[in-house]
Amino acid sequence: MDHLFIQGSKGLLQKPNSHLLRRGRYSESGRAYLVTAVVYQRRPVFTSFHLGRLLVAELKQAHDLELVNSLAWVIMPDHFHWLLELRDATLPQVMRRVKSRSTLTINRAGRTQGAFWQGGYHDRAARAEEDLVRIARYVIANPLRAGLVEHIGDYPLWDAAWL
Repeated sequence: MDHLFIQGSKGLLQKPNSHLLRRGRYSESGRAYLVTAVVYQRRPVFTSFHLGRLLVAELKQAHDLELVNSLAWVIMPDHFHWLLELRDATLPQVMRRVKSRSTLTINRAGRTQGAFWQGGYHDRAARAEEDLVRIARYVIANPLRAGLVEHIGDYPLWDAAWL
């Protein structure tokens, strides 16, 4: 474990580097991650099917370029969830690419400019023993839990590799 040594009144004191944990993310090729990114100020821009499809195109491009293996995703009105397996990129690289490219295309389509996404994103690595199909079902059921539709087939902005 990395430690930071600081000079105290009683000599060198050892302090864990907990303040450095969020500075960088560890990402592992071949591992599945569930990521969530939120629109700036939680604006419900993806109630527009057209704008949602622009984000879908960016997720698909990351898959087609073999940066990730896209397993499941859902685009909610003000955020998205994406279950992916890393391939030829790190998680920060993938998220930076998707968020920056989608910002450009969505701002252009909406004739707006400026920040589109909130800074950062939430990620969780799936453990080896976890059932990815179960996680995918959880992801795509978000519109049901949010009361947006009564049947997932009625919601247009989701997909999963197993369905």
